[in-house]
Amino acid sequence: MPLTKRRLQFLHKLMDLYQKTNLPIHYEALAASLGVSKWTAYDMLKEIEKLGFISRSYEVNTKETGRSHVVFVPTAKASDLFRQSRNETFNVEDWKKTVDNIAALLKDLRNSSLNESIRKMLDEIPKVSTRINFCAYIIGLFLMYLKKLGGKTESLIYHIVQKAPSKETGMTMFVGTVLGTAIQTINDELGLEITELVSKFLQSIEELSGEEKEMLSAFLNEAF
Repeated sequence: MPLTKRRLQFLHKLMDLYQKTNLPIHYEALAASLGVSKWTAYDMLKEIEKLGFISRSYEVNTKETGRSHVVFVPTAKASDLFRQSRNETFNVEDWKKTVDNIAALLKDLRNSSLNESIRKMLDEIPKVSTRINFCAYIIGLFLMYLKKLGGKTESLIYHIVQKAPSKETGMTMFVGTVLGTAIQTINDELGLEITELVSKFLQSIEELSGEEKEMLSAFLNEAF
């Protein structure tokens, strides 16, 4: 039984939910995330379990005393699969398209509200397939906030980035500093979504090659 594209979609979402919570995932939670029925999710998870990518366990259901429900966790085989998928080859054309798209979204900020612009940027992130492009969109997201803040704040943060001891530190300080300012002005739901993306950004940027960090840092400096 092969790991089809649809099974891979369910496995990827389960991995994503598990990484966010570090808790076993109930099939109803997976169903809600994918917009399918709970029975569809359960049947698909049983198929993936047979392939060895997930394992099941039983937890006490606090809502129904004495009853337990089925939950799933990814196995080492699943972790190895997604680790292999991260062995990426840098594509110059793909990078150029990403930079151009972010530049266009930043330019459109003048004609749209901040919330509209942020949503457009967030909608692009799930489409990316490489770490460097993901990191670029996260930087682009915080550049939007910075452009709206403008003035003294923008100058100060630019100075912080320039004085950082390394390019990686400069980029992480940029994201962290703007996040600290922006988090006070956004709603809880959006704040949670963005902080989760920042967590992935911090992990992804560590995995970039030296050349990729150079390119990403140059992108940030040129965008200021």
